[in-house]
Amino acid sequence: MNKHKFSAPEIAGVYRAIAERRDMRHFINKPIANDTLAKLLQAAHQAGSVGLMQPWRFIRITSTTLRNHIHQLVETERKVTANALGERKDDFMKLKVEGILDCAELLVVALPDKREQHIFGRRTLPEMDIASTACAIQNIWLAARAEGLGMGWVSLFDPQALASLLKMPEGSHPIAILCLGHVEAFYSKPMLELEKWATARDLNEFISENYWHNPPSS
Repeated sequence: MNKHKFSAPEIAGVYRAIAERRDMRHFINKPIANDTLAKLLQAAHQAGSVGLMQPWRFIRITSTTLRNHIHQLVETERKVTANALGERKDDFMKLKVEGILDCAELLVVALPDKREQHIFGRRTLPEMDIASTACAIQNIWLAARAEGLGMGWVSLFDPQALASLLKMPEGSHPIAILCLGHVEAFYSKPMLELEKWATARDLNEFISENYWHNPPSS
């Protein structure tokens, strides 16, 4: 008996949120309650971080003008990405890659300046600031799903252009645009699978034992 174990319904809820989390692109016109948004941000802030550096910064975009500018930055990068994809350009341009103009809440997640001051856990792996912030983003994603809200992570943008637009200090670095909002329905599978852009691979392909590419013993 494990006294630290959650109850069966609580455990099921955690795994359900993980299994049903989707990268959402389609939203309906309905606001998110301020107390719910506060809960999602608190969930993010409770993420684990290397050396307790808490390297996440969240910028809530409430200006319609800024939202439109951010959308344009993403649209510009979408076209550049399409050209870089060569023969898949036309298929890519048919994909809906963001819901910036449709979502209820738009957040920009960034790494702060002066991160070099944090050495604990980052001396040989400085990228752990990104890994820690990704944990915070995942917390929002799972909490949002539990609250019945969709979230989409947008990474199609020029980080320097976005940092300049939002008057971020030198040395800071935006890594995500998050679209949050109510949805008509959650995708039954990841959208890129439904659109036949890519196919998710089986877990067994990603596990080895002791050495790289050494399958686990049965």
